[in-house]
Amino acid sequence: MARLAVHPDRRRASDGLAAGAAEQTVAMDIDPAWLAPTWFVDSDDAGVGAFAERAIDGATDPTERAIRLFVAVRDGFRYDPYNTDRRPEAFRASSVVRTSSNWCVPKAVLLTAAARHCGIPARLGFADVRNHLTSAKLSAQMQTDIFAWHGFSELLLGERWFQLSTAFNIELCRRFAVKVLDFDGTDDALMHPYDESGNRHMEYVLKRGSFDDLPLDRILADFEAIYGSKLPSAVTSAADAGDEAFAP
Repeated sequence: MARLAVHPDRRRASDGLAAGAAEQTVAMDIDPAWLAPTWFVDSDDAGVGAFAERAIDGATDPTERAIRLFVAVRDGFRYDPYNTDRRPEAFRASSVVRTSSNWCVPKAVLLTAAARHCGIPARLGFADVRNHLTSAKLSAQMQTDIFAWHGFSELLLGERWFQLSTAFNIELCRRFAVKVLDFDGTDDALMHPYDESGNRHMEYVLKRGSFDDLPLDRILADFEAIYGSKLPSAVTSAADAGDEAFAP
C-alpha cells in the first residue's frame, strides 16, 4: 500500500479551513477509499471518466491535473442555487456531469470523482457558511444568510490536503464583483472572505467534516430542520424562479 504524509484523521476537516494546505501532516497509509468509486462519487462511470480525460488534456503531473479539473468543474457548470433536485440520483457524479448548471454539493461530488478517476486521492468536505452576496430574492425566501453544508472537495497532492471550492463559475464571480477563485497548486481555493470592493463576502462558521462519500441523508435532514419549506423546491432553475442574479 502506498504511503504519503496525510492528515491523521480522514473523517475530520482541518482545524482551520483557511489554512488547510499548511496543516501538519504525519506519514501513514493512503486510505483506499480516497481513490475508490462509491455510489455517489462514481469515478468509474464512463461519462465521468471522459469528462476528466478531456479536462486534464494529457497532463500527467498530479498537481497540473488537479488544476485543470478544478477549472473544468468551476466553469463548466454554472452555479444555480435553485437547481436543488433532492433525489439521490441527482447527486451522483455521473448525473452531475450531464448537467449545465448545479450548486456547490453536486459540483464537489463531480470534482472528487474526477480526481479519483485521475489517480488523485480525494474526499468531500463540508462547512456552514454565511454568504453575504446571495440575491435579494433568494435571501427573502430562505430568511437567512447561513448556507448549511456548503460542499467542497479535498485533494491530496504530495504531502498536503488542499480544499477546493468550485461553486461559483467565473461569469458569476464577475457579475457579483467577487474575486475569481483560482487554484495554482500551492494553497487552498476556498471562498474569499471579501469581494473586490472590500465588503464581507463569505464566512466559514461551522466545520462539518470530511467524508469519503456523500452523507446525503444527514444533509437533507439538516436542511429540513434548518430551512423547512424555505429552500427552493418548486422550480428547477434561477430562470424559472425569476431570479436574474443567478439566471444565465
